[in-house]
Amino acid sequence: MWNLLVWLGFGLLVGFIARAVVPGKDDIGLLRTIVLGVVGSVVGGLVFGLLTVGLRGFQPADLIGSVIGAVIVLVIYNKVTGRKRNRS
Repeated sequence: MWNLLVWLGFGLLVGFIARAVVPGKDDIGLLRTIVLGVVGSVVGGLVFGLLTVGLRGFQPADLIGSVIGAVIVLVIYNKVTGRKRNRS
């Protein structure tokens, strides 16, 4: 039970940081922010594993790796769905 709460809290934190780093307004809710953070952590762990010691499977990354992974996931999500438009 605690493990799930820690993942949700960590996902929320990482998701909020990623949304703050990527320019523009994101119209995603709290649940999608949590999912963004959790998926970003897994992607960050995969990217970090490929760049350093080789692929070790699905592992969560630390905070910096998780934020980098979440930014990658958010940019891809925005490109695929076309949700974010830069307004001048």
